[in-house]
Amino acid sequence: MNKQLFSGACTALITPFCDGKIDYKSLDALIEYQIDSNIDAIVISGTTGESPTLSYSEHRNLIKHAAKRINGRTKLIAGTGSNDTAKALKMSKYATEYGADGLLVVTPYYNKANKKGLIAHYEEIAKGCDKPIIVYNVPTRTCVNITPDIYKELEKIENICGIKEASPNISDMAQTANICTLPIYCGNDDLLLPALSLGACGIISVMSNIFPKQSLNICTLFSEGDIEGARKIYFKYLKFAKLLFSDINPAPIKAALAHAGFCKNQLRLPMVRADKLVEEEIVEEYKKLVE
Repeated sequence: MNKQLFSGACTALITPFCDGKIDYKSLDALIEYQIDSNIDAIVISGTTGESPTLSYSEHRNLIKHAAKRINGRTKLIAGTGSNDTAKALKMSKYATEYGADGLLVVTPYYNKANKKGLIAHYEEIAKGCDKPIIVYNVPTRTCVNITPDIYKELEKIENICGIKEASPNISDMAQTANICTLPIYCGNDDLLLPALSLGACGIISVMSNIFPKQSLNICTLFSEGDIEGARKIYFKYLKFAKLLFSDINPAPIKAALAHAGFCKNQLRLPMVRADKLVEEEIVEEYKKLVE
């Protein structure tokens, strides 16, 4: 397979909560906002969606609900990763059954894995379901890093169709792009333009929760050769993009979305609201950008 699932901008959507439960009304509004903005894809139940605190039934119902709501109007990518390979495979099968177009599968965390274990993990999931898989590397959270030589091995697995590279190591990204043919998606909003210059085909974005058109336009302009146009938008939103990670994601983006009226500013423990000064700064920067 090794077929590119999408190019451009994909939103790693938050999971809105109200009184401790998933707020499906706000979720629907967020999905419609993304589709109205012509976003290329949406990730449900990823890191930004606080998937580690979703119960098994919540996780399944969230993917099922999103698939029905999106109804083919954009690509749906379901976050189905786990540090338990059997659990990741089981959730991947459910997501496939519910109509997800692809799967975002993070590296095993906490118990970790060596090179052989990482490859075996993805081989097992790929054998068990036929949907395109995007490998998700976020070593700042998992303490596991996929190196370029491992990507070279992973591209041999037929239905692995891309990489979400959320490591800040640009040098490794460059080496991966040099030796591996898998499409690369930038996983850090503040590194989008450098990633595109290295050959990334798009982004799986946190910022696009609230600024989807801008994330999309950076990718579109760059792909059309209007580098200066992409630079202007990138630099205009760079401070906001960096503020999104001045506290633990998704606390800052939820503060911005709550201010904009999209959802309540609620997270699940052990996640808590961003520091008050962070919230004030991100809201202030958001106001400047929408004036």
